[in-house]
Amino acid sequence: MTRKISIGNAPCSWGVIENVEGSRGGYAQVLDEMQETGYLGTELGDWGFMPTDPVVLAGELAARNLKLLSSWVSVKLHDADCHAASEADAVRTARQLATVGGPDCLIVLGNDPYMDPMRTFNAGRIRPDQGMSEAQWQVFAAGANRVARTVKRETGLRTVFHHHIGTWVETPAETARLLSMTDPDVLGLCFDTGHYRFGGGDPLTGLKRHADRIWHVHFKDHEPAVAARARQEGWGGVQAVGHGLFCELGKGDIDFPAILAQLRAMDYSGWIVVEQDVLPGMGSPKESARRNREYIRSIGL
Repeated sequence: MTRKISIGNAPCSWGVIENVEGSRGGYAQVLDEMQETGYLGTELGDWGFMPTDPVVLAGELAARNLKLLSSWVSVKLHDADCHAASEADAVRTARQLATVGGPDCLIVLGNDPYMDPMRTFNAGRIRPDQGMSEAQWQVFAAGANRVARTVKRETGLRTVFHHHIGTWVETPAETARLLSMTDPDVLGLCFDTGHYRFGGGDPLTGLKRHADRIWHVHFKDHEPAVAARARQEGWGGVQAVGHGLFCELGKGDIDFPAILAQLRAMDYSGWIVVEQDVLPGMGSPKESARRNREYIRSIGL
């Protein structure tokens, strides 16, 4: 029997992007439009975008029949002096998730995207010599383990790490290395098809390679013409996103029917979250969300 997969969305599809400022709709509009376009759950978005009072947040979600699924937490794992603050931020968010969404919610760790100039400028074309040193890797992995273990101990929730362009863990090799250095009992992987592709990997290969660590999945497409131009013209990560790097599902070069077939072969159950990262003010998020949901239905979900 095929296990159930449900479809959610996230505020980043409405331009709520960490470390990127700009005009964007409020949380009520985002939640309304998610519900109206056929999604069943949502990620939390940046802390403070949605109500931080759990009673208020629970009421807003219940009014729209939306489940709270997970939350991105920006951390600075490359800096040992920031581990305590990263841990505190993750626990604060995890308590909100556990109270409002229940024990199946996930903390999604991401290493503060678009804040390191070199990694941001070279997103999509990272060379091995632009990565962390052995000592830096040890600090990074220790921080990831620390945060995940504390979240589990304090709240009971599980933690996943999100590989992401414009951060210290972008490429397939970097993703694999982090997983090899962290505790599989407390830290899984949030596998993002679009970030894996622009980071230099084949998403289907990555999905198979890391099947035993994938606890959460983001569906994001990848526009190959934009990616090629970004590399040719030397665009940074934010600039590439602003030019439409992460297009609507089915309009890029990611084979989502094959991805879905592999997820089913892995007996994946849980949520697929649509994340069409756009900058504030880009496009028509509601209509993109509707078309993305229609595309996922067309491939069998």
